[in-house]
Amino acid sequence: MPNGLPDPDHARDPAGPPERSDPADPAPIVLRSLHWTAPLRWLLLGWRDFVRAPSIGLFFGGCFVIMGWALLWVYQHAPAYTLALSGGFLLVGPFLCLGLYRVSQRLEQGLRPEFGDALRAWDTRSGQLAIFGLVLLVLELLWGRATLVVFAVSFDRLPQFRPSLWSLLEPDMLPFLATWAAVGAVFAGLIYSLSVISIPMILHRRTDAITAALTSARLVLSQTGVMLFWGALITLLVVLALLPGLLGLLVVGPVLGHASWHAYRAAVAD
Repeated sequence: MPNGLPDPDHARDPAGPPERSDPADPAPIVLRSLHWTAPLRWLLLGWRDFVRAPSIGLFFGGCFVIMGWALLWVYQHAPAYTLALSGGFLLVGPFLCLGLYRVSQRLEQGLRPEFGDALRAWDTRSGQLAIFGLVLLVLELLWGRATLVVFAVSFDRLPQFRPSLWSLLEPDMLPFLATWAAVGAVFAGLIYSLSVISIPMILHRRTDAITAALTSARLVLSQTGVMLFWGALITLLVVLALLPGLLGLLVVGPVLGHASWHAYRAAVAD
């Protein structure tokens, strides 16, 4: 396929033609109307991209697995900090997916993705990505502090955690888990709203971090049902991927990364 031509699947997308991959001038940001089944299409497109570049996808999937194993190790030595750091997946995940966004971008252009190019994807927009990362880092630190406060208020002494995570489901732990989940839902919802399409947008449109975050939030607020469905699918797939020793993240992680690129491309018009 000639260099620069759009992917045929995107050309047939009823939502409209894709924008240029590297627009020279900023264009007004227009959000497309999304059908509630759109997230299922994004997953199919994400799987297609993973199959077309499996070695790159498995590398990034391996990174997700290592992150999960690191959290399990921390749980065995400092359970309170595990609960505080668990939200870090929402912080690190989108940045780790940068390489996957680049792969999907190259495939969309009809180009062959390269491993080195995927690893260097952050370098093209390092300044704006750093600003956006700082915003997410502040939210993550606040989330971690709130978790530690909930932990301190819920227990007058350090509880005896067993190595198995199933010990958290014991009856005396349920009030703590309910409070922790409620606090986490607030921060997770905020981070999700600001980041669901922000990083692929920064990479693709070369917009600034604040505009990308506000556009992402506007998408979630204007099409809440579809984006809640997308968030629920992400959560469900990640939870299922955790069951076989976290090894499911080898595939689920990159597929969701690729799918997030297609979510951005479907939601934001030229």
